[in-house]
Amino acid sequence: MTLSIYKNMTTTQVSPNKMTKGVQEALVDQLRACKSQQEILDFEQWFNSKTDIGPLSEVICNFLRTRSISRGLAAKWLSTLIKNKEEKINSL
Repeated sequence: MTLSIYKNMTTTQVSPNKMTKGVQEALVDQLRACKSQQEILDFEQWFNSKTDIGPLSEVICNFLRTRSISRGLAAKWLSTLIKNKEEKINSL
């Protein structure tokens, strides 16, 4: 999956409280579309650099809190993001 797919998302300049249903659904679709760990990490990097919604991990937690995504999907994503952060910290 290439980052060019993500360019069509309209999440920039949207706060978490003002994220429209359509933007939420587009974001969840992107979360579901990423199959490999590298795709997840690439999307996180793109998301965190191109939006002002907040870190992707917090958005995922908010989706989980509001039951917008399944526990399984949230666990897959958060596990990948946390593992990556731990690897970065341990490599210092």
